Amino acid sequence: MSQPTTQRDKRTEAPSGSDRTPPKTPRASRWASMPLPVRHLLLAVLGLVGVTGLLFVTGDLTALRIAAVGYTMLAVAGLQLLVGGSGQVSLGHGAFMMIGAYTMALLVLHQPMLPLAANLGIIVVVSIIAGIAVGAATARLHGPYLAGATLILAVGLPGLTHRYHDLLGGSNGLNIRTAGAPPFLQDLLSTSEWRALVVWTTVVIGLAVLATISSGRLGRRMRAIRDDETAAAMAGVPVGKTKVVAFVIASTAGGLAGGLQAYVLGTVTPSSFTLVLSLTLLAALVLGGIGSLWGALWASIAIVYLQIWAGDLAGAMNLSRDAENNLPIVFFGVVLILVLRFWPLGVHGALQSLRARLRARES
Repeated sequence: MSQPTTQRDKRTEAPSGSDRTPPKTPRASRWASMPLPVRHLLLAVLGLVGVTGLLFVTGDLTALRIAAVGYTMLAVAGLQLLVGGSGQVSLGHGAFMMIGAYTMALLVLHQPMLPLAANLGIIVVVSIIAGIAVGAATARLHGPYLAGATLILAVGLPGLTHRYHDLLGGSNGLNIRTAGAPPFLQDLLSTSEWRALVVWTTVVIGLAVLATISSGRLGRRMRAIRDDETAAAMAGVPVGKTKVVAFVIASTAGGLAGGLQAYVLGTVTPSSFTLVLSLTLLAALVLGGIGSLWGALWASIAIVYLQIWAGDLAGAMNLSRDAENNLPIVFFGVVLILVLRFWPLGVHGALQSLRARLRARES
């Protein structure tokens, strides 16, 4: 006859089944229980607050550089989702930026009464149409064939400015004038600071959308196609449709980035959107780290500030104009080689490895 279990035994008896995990803290539990879009939006708001605080303690020149980091990051993040997400290598991402930039310039010149939000909305629509056209035409292409098709887009699109000189301005491009800060903010923010704030407001919203897509069902489908297209198709993933959607998302991010660039700089020229830009964005993606939106941040900082530092060095050394124009490319190439030599997973991968080592030491 078995002995009855005492009250103390019941309290100390291990529960049957799997081991019970320790309960989460209330703060972590509340954060984990939030839907992903809400979490990404809250992080975006915190990022925007940080950028706003930074703008209040910097000058106009730094504000323009912060804006440049912002729209460059949006372009790289869209390419990140295309290349790192679905595995489609595009050499024509700069062409989507050109489409967005010229759309912004034409809207400001011919429809000056439209608010900026409407202009950005129209740019999104135009970029979606461009993404559908390119994505549908290249959905069945793989590897070097896909890269070659998008390469043709990057090389050929700037030539349209010469074909339609009266509309697009030819080699001289288009110059536009956009409004500054609203009257009630003119005492707090300069024109450059206001434009940087507009850029980063758009960027953080775009990044929140991209992060939500990457973490959701569509992102999982893209990664399945990237890993094994045949297995993804056998599992029921619509491969062609998913590839086109990936191109649409990337083209929208690139178009918005180009439109914001035109808004900040006030000028659009075909020389700003050559093949070099597309190759630079792709190389920066590798430098920052493929597979993470944080990699897009490090990549955009590298693109903007390496160009600035190279220009300063060229000026200090009294180099010729041609040498000054090519020095940033040399700088970027050297940094890319060093990063890939010592940190094959990019800057973000190196930071993740460093964080893992610090945690291992603490434990």
